[in-house]
Amino acid sequence: MKKLCSILFSIMLLLTVAACGGPAPSATPGGSGGNAAAPSGEEQKFLTIGTGGSSGPYYTIGGAMAKVFKEKLGYNASVQSTGASVENVNLLKAKKIDLAFAMSDVVSFAYNGQENFKETGAIKDLRAMSGLYLNYVQIVTLKDRNIKSVADLKGKRVGVGAPNSGVEVNARMVLNGHGITYDDIKADYLSYAEAIEQLKNNAIDAAFVTSGLPNATVIDLMTTKDVEIVPIQGADIDKLAQQFPFFVKAEIPAGTYKNEQPIPTAAIRNIMLIRGDLSEDQAYKITKTFFENMDTFRDAHSAAKEIDVKEAGKNLVVPLHPGAEKYFKEVGAN
Repeated sequence: MKKLCSILFSIMLLLTVAACGGPAPSATPGGSGGNAAAPSGEEQKFLTIGTGGSSGPYYTIGGAMAKVFKEKLGYNASVQSTGASVENVNLLKAKKIDLAFAMSDVVSFAYNGQENFKETGAIKDLRAMSGLYLNYVQIVTLKDRNIKSVADLKGKRVGVGAPNSGVEVNARMVLNGHGITYDDIKADYLSYAEAIEQLKNNAIDAAFVTSGLPNATVIDLMTTKDVEIVPIQGADIDKLAQQFPFFVKAEIPAGTYKNEQPIPTAAIRNIMLIRGDLSEDQAYKITKTFFENMDTFRDAHSAAKEIDVKEAGKNLVVPLHPGAEKYFKEVGAN
């Protein structure tokens, strides 16, 4: 009997140890729950790409990227529709996404703890994978609104971009550069799609649609309304650039939105951000695959035609990831 009791006690003890000391269930990888970087030297097989609204170039090009990374690298890659630049930076900081589209102005503010990032402080571990294409400031209105300049927006109902978006940050800077604040307009925080819908319904007078060219929502609006793009003159852009060097002069080419002449406007470069804690080898592989499949991204959206590997690693507002830097040096572009 003593021997039997001893055996039973030993069995119970082993079961208790197994229950308490066994491995915990592993977390499911993915952007929504946060991605822990793979151990040093190992490759992370799950990639989440932070984009923007589902009607914008970020989302379209991001979807093509996810497909390429699945086919060429065997990654479980996916896109996440977000409020774009500001939200993407915060998601990247929280390690909930791995790659992110963002505008240079927002990235600069985040890196230096300015504007939307004053309270949370500077995010010094932001790293770039590549410069991308220009985002053009497109102030969209209807011809019957008689808005011919930025100054004419005073007193008008204006869509200024979704909350936590680069468009909204951009709208504030452009308006302030013309001596206009939100107190001077009736500001509505609307995404591209929401703003265009409100223009269709005559609920607003104009909307900031800062994106690559052309923007699908503006093309859609043109099917039912007479659209006009409000110009931003060169002298005003020069004033903006004195305070914010990431602004550059640009033109919306003739014919983009049935416009007979090019439309002068301001533009800001987009950046592809990548998690700084991804290994150098993996960041190199992702960057290399991105540029070796550029034709796919250009087929997905014409904005990607502006991406030039020879310039993509230069004049960025945050440091390159070492893996991306390695690729640009390899192809003689840095």
